[in-house]
Amino acid sequence: MNRGNDFPGYRFRRILIGVEWILHVDLDQFIAAVEVARHPELRGKPVVVGGQGDPQQRGVVATASYEAREFGVHSGMPLRTALRKCPDAVFLPSDVAAYEEVSERVMAVLRELPVVVEVAGWDEAFLGSDTDDPEALARRVRQTVRERTGLECSVGIGDNKLRAKTATGFAKPGGIHRITEREWMPTMADRPPDALWGIGGRTTKKLAEAGIHTVGQLAAADRDDLAARFGPTMGPFFRVLAHGWGDRDVTATPYVPKSRSRETTFQRNLTDRGALEGAVRQLARRVSADVVAEGRPAVRVVVKVRFAPFVTQTRSMSLGAPTSEADELETAALEVLGRFELDRPVRLLGVRAEFAQPAPSQPADEA
Repeated sequence: MNRGNDFPGYRFRRILIGVEWILHVDLDQFIAAVEVARHPELRGKPVVVGGQGDPQQRGVVATASYEAREFGVHSGMPLRTALRKCPDAVFLPSDVAAYEEVSERVMAVLRELPVVVEVAGWDEAFLGSDTDDPEALARRVRQTVRERTGLECSVGIGDNKLRAKTATGFAKPGGIHRITEREWMPTMADRPPDALWGIGGRTTKKLAEAGIHTVGQLAAADRDDLAARFGPTMGPFFRVLAHGWGDRDVTATPYVPKSRSRETTFQRNLTDRGALEGAVRQLARRVSADVVAEGRPAVRVVVKVRFAPFVTQTRSMSLGAPTSEADELETAALEVLGRFELDRPVRLLGVRAEFAQPAPSQPADEA
């Protein structure tokens, strides 16, 4: 049956159970685990990583160990809030280079297994295999990663990427879980929409205003009504997610970043427009250097402004032509900054350059 009408540009096919599987590997508390590996004396202690590692300064949590999460600390939380929730936590600064090095080592280990590896980020990858025992393969993945890197991972098993990634949430920490078409609705129907990969809290609230409170209700929602409420692309796509339909192609194409970004949190709020423009100029210059190093021109510039106390807004613009020129990216960033009403103190600024993305592949129809 063709599902193409549900989400224009995408078609899905049913996988034959037992012939081809997708595994989603997610490294548990990755950043915190890297830090604990470098500082074994921190094992078993609440560890919070983010900013400059000083909770008295402004910054947000990049990750927290499971011990810190028990106190309610989570990613994106201000460091000062994390300190109040967990006064005994050990705070460490982010070390991007270290995380990238460990990530590359893990992905190299995965590539030695009889699977196709598609890197999805620092701490996650999709594996494609024609095994007839995906659980045994998942156990081998977990054991190999542990023995070769010292890190723990969780593995979700599915008949497409969406179901495999969703299954990983049930596997954490350090476990294995399977969700296929057969298990999808019994597992997901009564859960809130934000249990779906790609739907956040804001969309969940808007769905609730439309009388949709569960994944099952979203799956049964009228496609045209969703399109009217959320747009002709995203509305039907939410219904696609609710049914668990998704991409099943796993390719060994190296992970390609979608963007490069820089941001800074001010220790004192900025109110002077000239100071804000100066900060955006600096960020845009740093981003342009990243764009040049990436070797791919940018096609869009995004500026993020976080007003005090903690309200975040973003604005963006498409560039007239792809570019890596610092002057052009700086000019665009300043133009985007001008689209904000800068009538409140600003605690954070960010600039992001986005790259052109390849057109999505179109799997065969679902039979």
